[in-house]
Amino acid sequence: MAEHDKPVVTRKGEEDRETGQSGGAVRVSGVSVHHTPATKIWFGKVSNEPGYRSLPHHHGEAETGGYVLTGKARIYFGENFADYVDMTEGDFVFVPPYMPHVEANMSITDELVWLTTRTPENIVVNLPDVDDSTLVGYRRP
Repeated sequence: MAEHDKPVVTRKGEEDRETGQSGGAVRVSGVSVHHTPATKIWFGKVSNEPGYRSLPHHHGEAETGGYVLTGKARIYFGENFADYVDMTEGDFVFVPPYMPHVEANMSITDELVWLTTRTPENIVVNLPDVDDSTLVGYRRP
């Protein structure tokens, strides 16, 4: 049996940490082209410490699916990031390709943890930062 003919497990603590980052959003990969035989999917965990947010960014051609494992999330998008959607534990979200957005942890006391998948890969294109005051309801600890 060839190596690629069986499941490949990435053990806790062995995730790929050389992933695209965007400020306060820290991404680790469990499944990707960088350390598994995967060729068309990225699957990992994204976390934001209490009160932290990502830089404005988009994911290029990648379609992104997310699931809030723990915490209170907000995704800002649209012109000047004036629009947003809120999510809590158990919510799923789809972010279309090339959509500029900011991912924020709306709690100043609890960590936010997402499970995230992308096709074809973990593309992260960081954009110029915006002042916190432009993000409705956002605050740091």
